[in-house]
Amino acid sequence: MTITDAFLADVPKTDLHIHLDGSMRLSSVIEMAKEQKLKLPSYEEEGMRDLVFKDGYADLNEYLQGFMYTCALLQDPESLERAAYELAWDNINEGVRYLEVRFAPFLHTNAKQNIGRVLESVDAGLRRAKKECNDQLIRKDDPAPPFEYGIITCAMRMFTGAFSPYYKQISEAHQYAPADTLFGLASLELARAVVAVRNDSGLPIVGFDLAGAELGYPAEDHKDAYDYVHRNFMKKTVHAGEAYGPESIFQAITELHADRIGHGYHLVDESFVNRDKVADPALYIKNLCQFIAESRKTIEVCLTSNMDTDPTLTSIADHPFRHMKDMKLSTTLCTDNRLVSRTSVSRELRLAVDNFALTARELKNIIIYGFKRSFFPKDYRQKRIYVRRVIDYYKTIERKHGILTENVNDY
Repeated sequence: MTITDAFLADVPKTDLHIHLDGSMRLSSVIEMAKEQKLKLPSYEEEGMRDLVFKDGYADLNEYLQGFMYTCALLQDPESLERAAYELAWDNINEGVRYLEVRFAPFLHTNAKQNIGRVLESVDAGLRRAKKECNDQLIRKDDPAPPFEYGIITCAMRMFTGAFSPYYKQISEAHQYAPADTLFGLASLELARAVVAVRNDSGLPIVGFDLAGAELGYPAEDHKDAYDYVHRNFMKKTVHAGEAYGPESIFQAITELHADRIGHGYHLVDESFVNRDKVADPALYIKNLCQFIAESRKTIEVCLTSNMDTDPTLTSIADHPFRHMKDMKLSTTLCTDNRLVSRTSVSRELRLAVDNFALTARELKNIIIYGFKRSFFPKDYRQKRIYVRRVIDYYKTIERKHGILTENVNDY
């Protein structure tokens, strides 16, 4: 059975790892830059793709250059709402039914907007798109599952005062504090803020994340923040194993109570294990993978993004997703940054199918895992109903395209 592009377009999909500031429409970046008088290297889409948002990057530093422009544009409520609204529709238009948008609120707080306003603005854009989409489904009597979303807030592993007005303020107020203490303090303040906003406003803030430079900035610095959100029943994900190795992933799970792992790219890489602390790296990795498999900790895999940030990875086929698949780990395929990595969910699925010989059943399991392991913003009973509706709809798409698979594991 051939898995066609048309089939991938029709099936219901998720994106559980997508950054708002890395996934803007390029046309909107240019238009907003003109309106806000922000200088860009080019005001033509072709020029920006040649100079900034490239088809392949030399290293991580080059990859991150684009965020300098997008983040600078998202400093007022209107811009945040617009970016979120457009992102939702970009996903809806390719068949994404559930979306978890993540961003670092403290990169956007300033004299115009506090953290509550930042979160409200992003939610307003997502909510408007959701209403428009689901109203259309009702009018057309379309059996597709309704569009749903959640918001994930990101703490930063490290920062400087140049990151934003907030980070400048906290850096100056605690200029004599050790760096790890300062980073942890900012994360704890974010944790307290987002829990308060969620409780007071009812916004669908579904998760807490730790992003930014991984190597040299351990997850344990942010333990107090993660303990706080854990005690307040918020789900947790952690960027881990992206720029460091298995020990970083282990720390995310054991120290930060991670429910999911962002990237997990170096999960099986023995060269990233500290041999001064681990006597047998191969056994350590084997036991870690076994633990992840049995606990069903889901890994948010971002194929194109990893290609973009690791110049040593010359072929998608060499991505460790192959090992994750062979070990039967719970994985879901994500975009990370639609603009910066010039990708979409459908493209990520296409890459996985073509490079890892996914069967129709394996593909189905991976896609459904995205729904099952999501931080769905409604109660458990409603989540079960929603996932069952997704599975039933998936079966209708299979029949439409002549694809037969065994039933996915019952939820």
